[in-house]
Amino acid sequence: MFIGLKTCRSLFLALLFILGLGADTAWAVRFKIATLSPEGSMWMEKMKQGAEKVTQQTDKRVSFKFYSGGVMGNDQAVLKKIRIGQLHGGAVVGGSLSRFFPSNQLYAQPMKFSMIEEIDHVRQYMDQYIIDGLEANGFVVFGLIGGGFAYIMSQNPIETVEDLRKQKVWIPDNDKISQDSIKAFGISPIPLPLADVRTGLQSGLINTVATSPVGAVILQWHTQIKYVTDIPLIYLHAVLAIDKKRFSKLSATDQTIVRRIMGDVSRQIDIRNREDNIRAAETLKKRGITFINPSKQAMENWRETGLRASEKMIASGVIPRQKAAEMDALLKTFHAGRTH
Repeated sequence: MFIGLKTCRSLFLALLFILGLGADTAWAVRFKIATLSPEGSMWMEKMKQGAEKVTQQTDKRVSFKFYSGGVMGNDQAVLKKIRIGQLHGGAVVGGSLSRFFPSNQLYAQPMKFSMIEEIDHVRQYMDQYIIDGLEANGFVVFGLIGGGFAYIMSQNPIETVEDLRKQKVWIPDNDKISQDSIKAFGISPIPLPLADVRTGLQSGLINTVATSPVGAVILQWHTQIKYVTDIPLIYLHAVLAIDKKRFSKLSATDQTIVRRIMGDVSRQIDIRNREDNIRAAETLKKRGITFINPSKQAMENWRETGLRASEKMIASGVIPRQKAAEMDALLKTFHAGRTH
């Protein structure tokens, strides 16, 4: 059968279009990311802005789809969905990744820090260790996002460790490291999913939580508490984490673009979180919540108990003794510098 020149040209152009479309699709990668952050929150705004830049600068080879407000479940549910490929990543709290890289909890040693300047100094040197450790264990992260210090918030006044032992204390479910840490205070915690904490406070199942001021406000826990024990208990952080296998599907060029842009997003959120925590603490005070300052003797007891909890984390192998020593040395250097 004879095919005319014009028809051949049309078929050739159509074939080029199909092949071109197929090649573009083969290179296109979409990341499905879940988070507890609600739509319209600062976190969501920053992540979406970053995602738009990534899509533009990769000529649409890379895109993101976000599932906000916890519609995909809590952090543990998100991690399960990442494992089966239903999701590719999540904005999650650091503790939820501890089973993949326990040393991710390096900053969560109880009573290790007393001021934000200490953590600023340490993070300059230790953040990369955590980032590299998570990537070696399957998750690409773009920087740590500080969540601020967690404080004990309760329905009954708590000044001493003994006071705390009399309370019904919440702990995140499926977080064995945190459970073991708080048990060093002589407490049998009550594990609950994050989404059930407010209901637990309302029902009396629990009466004490440990979280940052901004966390308490965003999650509306502050409506159920009356007291804050003004002790920086542990330092919290979160990460935007993507499954390493999925991330490796990107070309080297696109990986560099995503790391640069989402790294900048993580730094922006890190800075904003600090500002928001200051404002949230003021919100708690304006609501009439009482901030309790323990006596000198009580503080010494808190520190001694926290030290035992930290030592337990190190002795169990959760945190390498060498890294714990490095962090202690950094703190010593920081304080030595302040005396000159």
